[in-house]
This record gives sequence, structure tokens and C-alpha cells, in this order.
Amino acid sequence: MKKTSTAIVFLISLALSCAFSSCRKADTGIEHGIIWKEDGMFAAWPANNGMWIWGDEVLVGFVVADHKADAEGLHTYDPLTARSMDGGKSWKVEEALTLGQTATAYDNVVPAAQREEPRSLEHAIRDFTHPDFIFTFMRHNNHNGPSHFYYSTNRGQQWEGPYSFPDLNTPGIASRTDYLVDGRQSMNAFLTIAKANGKEGRVAMARTEDGAKSWEIVSWLGEEHEGFDIMPTSLQLTNNRILTIIRTRTEIGRNLLTAHLSNDNGKSWQHLTDPVPDTGRGGTPPALVKMIDGRLALAYIYRSTYGSRVNLRFSTDEGQSWGEEIVLRCNDGANRDCGYPRMVQRPDGKLLLVYYWNHANQEGETPYRYIASTLVDPSKWK
Repeated sequence: MKKTSTAIVFLISLALSCAFSSCRKADTGIEHGIIWKEDGMFAAWPANNGMWIWGDEVLVGFVVADHKADAEGLHTYDPLTARSMDGGKSWKVEEALTLGQTATAYDNVVPAAQREEPRSLEHAIRDFTHPDFIFTFMRHNNHNGPSHFYYSTNRGQQWEGPYSFPDLNTPGIASRTDYLVDGRQSMNAFLTIAKANGKEGRVAMARTEDGAKSWEIVSWLGEEHEGFDIMPTSLQLTNNRILTIIRTRTEIGRNLLTAHLSNDNGKSWQHLTDPVPDTGRGGTPPALVKMIDGRLALAYIYRSTYGSRVNLRFSTDEGQSWGEEIVLRCNDGANRDCGYPRMVQRPDGKLLLVYYWNHANQEGETPYRYIASTLVDPSKWK
């Protein structure tokens, strides 16, 4: 009876969200841009690869492929990175394959002549705390992987790898990129791991203390359930306090974002109030930033067949509670095949969001997916 009641409430909520899919967006301090767009092409998924900032220099990863109208079947993806030297005003696109990302993965199909197989890391990475160090995961499928990784010590101008990532006695690991550097050779990585049935997924925190040569699972974030928990984004609040927000789907298909807090550097977790109780059809991974003024900023996409939207919320108490939803973008024809945001804060305080977008529902517009940006001034909402 309880499950039936929950299902009825969810279906009513879903019907209402479709009925009121139009929205009123914030009309101040917002600029939209295009990072990469080409007719006949599909570009997507910044959340999978990572985004980093060094002053006015910004780097973000994504993939491109031939557009398929039905979005079915495996694309032949080409991984790219886009680099901006002016805080996101202009971008230069780089081919990740030529920069060292040479292993085939779900988001990266490499021609046989250039392909390398992931190998074990023989020599420890010297210093995760180096200011130009970055790290990224790749996976071979969305369920049980396996996964491999690359790292760079020069801001992604060259990648070292591919290096295989162990399954850690689990049914398989299929991770995107979410990690927190904890020392010269210490790192916490937040992994998406297959459930007992081999399907996505559960979230666990693994740790290395020897420069990525070996890893062990420290803790699990939540119990296994009939839906999934995948694609975490994590933030170091203080030395031992970590906040992680997870893309969650319940057993009845409701999509939301859930939050978990650790006060002991990831050894144990408590479930906080859900920051976003409804993320639409298909759901969305979160993007999370601790801002210069101490507030937290959470970006996400509400995905809808009839009109998706880009949203932002703020927290003034380190994720214990969240403010009202601020709509940054809507009513421009994006169907549900969009989103996967990443976000950084520029030195001037403005937030830079990167995600994929489209105008497929808008008459006279092309349906092609492209990599978009939104620049927003968070001081407008204090």
C-alpha cells in the first residue's frame, strides 16, 4: 500500500510538471554562449570528463559524434577538450586523442592504429597537489565498466595513461570524474559501481595513499536499492568534512538529487535533505561549487521532452538546506537530450556553467546538440 501511494504521488507530480513545463527565467546577470557547435553533429556530456580552472584559464572535456535523430545505438565518439584563456569568453578546441587519451572507452572510440590498452601504473604519481595536476576517469560501459584513468601535470596539454583502475572486489566500476586531492599522494575518488545484478549503480568512496598505485574502498554512500545512485559530485568543506551530491533514481522511476555529508573524511556518511526532489525525465548529474563568499552553488538540468531548463540553487549552511530554484535558461526548445553540467567560479566571482544543449523543439531551428555555456553573477541572489 505504501509503494502504491508513493507511485500515485509521483505520477501526479510528473503530470503537473508536464502541464506547467513553461517557465519564467531570471532576467539579470546571465549570459549564454556556444563553445562548440556544428551542423550534423552531436556534442555532449561535459559532466563525464571534468572541468578545471586556473585564474582566467578554463579547461573542459566533452565528446562529439555524427548526429542520430533517434539517439539509439553507439555513436563513434571523438573526445575533445576546450580551453579558454579569458574566463570563458572564447574557446580553442583540442583533440584529446592527440594529447594522450588513447584508449577506447564508452565515450572514446579510438582507431585501431592509434589505440592503446590500459596498463597498470608502475610508478606512483609524484604530487597530486601540484597546481597544474588534473585527473580524469573513463569507463567502458555505464554498468560494470571497467574503468581507466589519465592524469596531467600541465593543465591537460598532455595526458599520461591510459592506466587501468581495479574493480576493488566489486561487480565492476564505471566511473565518470569526481575526486578530491587530500595530500601529495593521497586522493579520495568517488566511484559509480555496479550493483549485485551488474547494473548501475551504487556510489562508494575509494582512497589512494601511494600516488594512485593502489586503491581501497573506504565507504559506501547509501544502501543498494532497486533504482540507482550514480555520478556523484563532491566538495571538501573543511579538512575532514565532505559533501557529496548524487544523481538518484528511485524504484518507481523518480529522478532527484540526494545529498550526503561526512564529518570524518569519508569514513561514514549521513543523508541530508534532498537538494532537488525532481530533476525531470531521465534525471541529471549535479555540478557543485563552494564560492568565494562561502555559499555553495548547485547547478543542474530539469530534463523534459517538452522543454528542459538550466537551474541553480544556493546554500548558506553548507548543504543542510537549499534556497529556491533559480531558472537560468528555458523556453528555447531544448528536449530532454541535454544537460550534464560542470561548473567553476571565476576570480571575478561569476559562475561559469558548461553543458550540452539543443533547440530541437523550436520551429525553424536545427536539432543538433552542442556545447553551451552560461555565465551568471551569484551576487544577484544574496
